[in-house]
Amino acid sequence: MGAFTRRMAWGVAALALAGCGATGSGTGGTASCPRVAILADGADLTRYRPGAPPDLTQMVLDARIAGFEARCDTTGGGRTLEVRITPRFEAERGPAATVRTAELGWFAAVTDASDNVLDRVSGRTQVSFPANQTRAAATGPAAVLELPLAGGRRAADYVVRLSFQLTPEELAQNRRRGPR
Repeated sequence: MGAFTRRMAWGVAALALAGCGATGSGTGGTASCPRVAILADGADLTRYRPGAPPDLTQMVLDARIAGFEARCDTTGGGRTLEVRITPRFEAERGPAATVRTAELGWFAAVTDASDNVLDRVSGRTQVSFPANQTRAAATGPAAVLELPLAGGRRAADYVVRLSFQLTPEELAQNRRRGPR
């Protein structure tokens, strides 16, 4: 994962959260969330018909991470921070699409101050396009990350990064195109 971390340009589409609400479980207390960021290189996903050149007429799907919700709570007597990240997506069905649904692969990863990946959770979200509509929104399932708070660590010592799970070609395309 270290090489992966260095390879990704951890530019962020600035999204920070200060105090997040408690889960109401009674097992911990209200806690501040770590900074949560959407990776600039992984915020967009454009898919084309397999084997076709990447142009508008061959586009099957264009999606973006539109935001997220975060909820944080301490557990284990304050020794662990549980972070729940729920991503939101917006998608557009392209002219080359042959089906009315698409599956979006994504991940949430937590890094320390040195950009070492400490934990990574993958998710899949299905987006459905109603008849006669080319745009749709979807909310992914919550990704749960547990971060140690022992030894004087705080939520501010971590960064949670959210991104689409991209192929090398999709990542290269995003880097060529730049943030939208």
